[in-house]
Amino acid sequence: MSQTIDTTAPGGSGPRQANGVAAQPRRWRLAAYPSLLALPAVLLLIAAMAYPLLTIVSRSFSEPEWGLQNYVWFFSTDVNIQVLLRTFSISAWVTLVCVIAAYPYAYLMTVVGPRMRLVLILCVLVPFWVSGVVRTLAWVILLQDSGVINSVLKAIGFGGVKLIRTPTGVVIGMAQVLLPFMILPLYSVMRGIDLRLVQAARSLGARPALAFWQVYLPLSLPGVFAGAIIVFILALGFYITPALLGGPRSTMLSTLVQSQVLSLLNWGRGGAMGVVLLVSTFILLALAAPLMRQRHKQASRS
Repeated sequence: MSQTIDTTAPGGSGPRQANGVAAQPRRWRLAAYPSLLALPAVLLLIAAMAYPLLTIVSRSFSEPEWGLQNYVWFFSTDVNIQVLLRTFSISAWVTLVCVIAAYPYAYLMTVVGPRMRLVLILCVLVPFWVSGVVRTLAWVILLQDSGVINSVLKAIGFGGVKLIRTPTGVVIGMAQVLLPFMILPLYSVMRGIDLRLVQAARSLGARPALAFWQVYLPLSLPGVFAGAIIVFILALGFYITPALLGGPRSTMLSTLVQSQVLSLLNWGRGGAMGVVLLVSTFILLALAAPLMRQRHKQASRS
């Protein structure tokens, strides 16, 4: 008689091998291919950023014909060089204003109670719910010659100040829009700083200002650098705020790009302007990276 060998695992859980060990079912496991998790994000970046950027770079060399004529035109025109330098200057001033305004605010968020901290966080997040155009139009009302700010200055005895259509007005408007991008990185770093270190320095005889300068400030520098980079890069490409608050003396490169692409339909020169701005930004970041790494190491050792 033929004998049948039972290959079913005890309890009917599935087949088993001849040696009595239960056979593992073949299943496709995502853990074996972790890189596939990033595939949707990579495809989105290619579709939304890489392809348009490559198109702009290609047009800057190919329109109206292949060559470097668009870049020769850019660097041989004095107005373009002045606007490029002004763009970096205004962006630097905006970054400085944001650092000065955001640092005490972020520090306050770390020392107040939970309820007050929630209110301060909401004050930072609420501007994200309002369009940048709306906020800029509000600044137009505030900064114009007959606006609220000049009316208050005249009421207290000061003369009127020209703020609209000036670089100062552009810096004020851009700083208000970009301020949350400075506060959030600062707060994320500051909330991880142990305040007992400052108290220990004060218990050893250091004055409050000295303890803050030598202990707390170095530990918060990574947040300052992170926020400054974000604000500076975003400020370089700002268009709406300089267009509405600025004038001929505060024209930024984004305005010239818009004029070349939408008004003159010259994609070659507009693309060249964009590429010059992008490469200049990369060069500045590459020059600033060693300093930031050094400061970060010093803060880590502290």
